[in-house]
Amino acid sequence: MYSIRGATTVDFDRKDEIIKETEVLLNEMIDRNNVDIESIVSIIFTATRDIKSAYPAEAARNLGIKYAGLLCFQEMHVENSLEKCIRVLMLVNENKAQTDVNHIFLRKAKILRPDLMKEF
Repeated sequence: MYSIRGATTVDFDRKDEIIKETEVLLNEMIDRNNVDIESIVSIIFTATRDIKSAYPAEAARNLGIKYAGLLCFQEMHVENSLEKCIRVLMLVNENKAQTDVNHIFLRKAKILRPDLMKEF
């Protein structure tokens, strides 16, 4: 089993934007890591307190991820932290070294973990 980290941001707290940007992020995480969606065990989503219009997990169901456990939480609030941010932790039941994982940070979330970013 291995984990994939990812994050993205939205410009506005609107359901359609939250779902769309989360779908883009999940697709990138899956594609760049060659994940079989049936091997996804669970996905944990967090959102900053300024995101209230939708559950990011809805995006996973839209992509056909129907057997994995999905949970959404509010991200811990830290002063001066990135706003309107959705973070993802995906657990995958496949064999891959953690050092071979491509973590995906999109939009303004790219600033969160530049040390995890790989060039494609």
